[in-house]
Amino acid sequence: MRPIAILGAVLIVAGILALVVPYISFTETRRVVDAGPLKIDAQQERVIPIPAIAGVVAVIAGLGCVYMGRKRA
Repeated sequence: MRPIAILGAVLIVAGILALVVPYISFTETRRVVDAGPLKIDAQQERVIPIPAIAGVVAVIAGLGCVYMGRKRA
């Protein structure tokens, strides 16, 4: 399999995942107070939305890469 076809397959999988999972969430720990022996941490949940158009574009680009990377007989 050619490298461009492998890249296309990866783009297709990433695009489908982007369409299935609408956002990525993670928890960030930040130091709020650092005064000598007193240290206070706060946890804040962050959410990164994934636009649906990004998933569609990735799938279309992946299909294009697979098409361009196919072997000719």
